[in-house]
Amino acid sequence: MTITLEISTKNYSDDSFNIKKALSHMETLTGAYNGYMFSEPTENFGWTFFKIAFKAELHEGIAEKFADMISRYRSSKPEEKFADFMKDYFASKNCDVKIKVV
Repeated sequence: MTITLEISTKNYSDDSFNIKKALSHMETLTGAYNGYMFSEPTENFGWTFFKIAFKAELHEGIAEKFADMISRYRSSKPEEKFADFMKDYFASKNCDVKIKVV
């Protein structure tokens, strides 16, 4: 299953770099390379919005490797739990972003 997340940030250059670095680390942990794609950013009201599409191999690798952590989130849908986990993961990598499932 693939999943697409919409990312909102006020500091696109720093946050996109940190997200790419964090996802590269996640690819190494799961063994799933070239597992995501970034969309072109759009700006609106001081925020920059872009999407990250996770390919099935990376998404499933993250879901399996971190299943115990993802299951603790209160959201009812698995996609929302995954998005909440990724928000916290990016926050731990110095990214101040908001995330929603598309």
